[in-house]
Amino acid sequence: MKGICILGATGSIGVSTLDVIKRHADQYKVIALTANTNIDVLFEQCLEFKPEYAVVVNTAKGAEFKAKIAGTVIADMTVLCGPEALVTVATLTSVNSVMAAIVGAAGLLSALAAAQAGKTVLLANKESLVMSGDIFMQAIKDSGAVLLPIDSEHNAIFQCMPANYTAGHDAPTARRILLTASGGPFRTTPLDELANVTVAQAVAHPKWDMGRKISVDSATMMNKGLELIEACLLFNMRPEQIQVVIHPQSIIHSMVDYVDGSVLAQMGNPDMRIPIAHAMAWPERFDSGVAPLDIFAVKQMDFEPADLQRFPCLRLAMEAISAGGIMPTVLNAANECAVESFLNEQIRFTDIPVVIERSMKKFSATQADTLEHILEADQQAREQAHLIIKELVV
Repeated sequence: MKGICILGATGSIGVSTLDVIKRHADQYKVIALTANTNIDVLFEQCLEFKPEYAVVVNTAKGAEFKAKIAGTVIADMTVLCGPEALVTVATLTSVNSVMAAIVGAAGLLSALAAAQAGKTVLLANKESLVMSGDIFMQAIKDSGAVLLPIDSEHNAIFQCMPANYTAGHDAPTARRILLTASGGPFRTTPLDELANVTVAQAVAHPKWDMGRKISVDSATMMNKGLELIEACLLFNMRPEQIQVVIHPQSIIHSMVDYVDGSVLAQMGNPDMRIPIAHAMAWPERFDSGVAPLDIFAVKQMDFEPADLQRFPCLRLAMEAISAGGIMPTVLNAANECAVESFLNEQIRFTDIPVVIERSMKKFSATQADTLEHILEADQQAREQAHLIIKELVV
């Protein structure tokens, strides 16, 4: 029986993780569940899975949650509040595995703490790795932690790597990664119409059910840019060894090209329970609850190169990882600010890459050698992005 902590339990990844756990209750015990403000969903999850700990990051909502559980069967559950509580539950001795599913920079410190504590880190928070890069990977190596990718693409690559492959190390016989992308909702939209894209249109992903921020990232292809940076770190590849491939059907989740000319692909229905179940059962496999792939219903699969004119955010991510240093941190911070402003209808969809590019030009690629340096760069990039956003407010 493995103890698991789910950071970001009320989001789509957290919900899918609990669905998988429910199917394998003999193998996993939920030790801790965390949420930011969604205490109603957290309450129902705690009633069903009865964790030892619940964390509510928002302290005001935390007080509401404590009142909500009073007099219920979970009244004796330990409730912690504030962002520092995420680190507390991620490093509990009773926790073997940590599902790091908090979106954005907010998930960095707890994911890094889990890595430093030697946990099995199920990494769904790509921003943590994008921001902290070598520091995160070094923490994994130093502590003996196990890092298993949850993003469908990186999990697919991991599955296609040689037997006994360990994340962060070389795979000498793998010469190239083909990183697939659906192309999002605007793959064929005329370029002159993108400035008028609404929030509702941007969050309506054609294949995946995701949160609003990640859905916008998929629409701009920044999500794929962040994944490209993450893939360089996870699989010790150079940026030029990773090719982004638009695959609208989202059946092949990524491919690995080997020196002998073999290309291995991982296929499956577009459902996050597949990579979640793979990582939770690794190195074995168990049922995810996903229906078998009906290859005859798929009928055909299409592939095309990524258009960097249509998706400038992907170009900016490539520039950031090539520059190195703090530039991926700056890229991520500026993107988070720009996406939030778009979701609040302050700027246009096409302003998102403008904010990011102008922010990046304010910084040089200095070495990101300490966590403090990374957090400082993150804060400065956010301040710069907000100044630019003020100039663009519609």
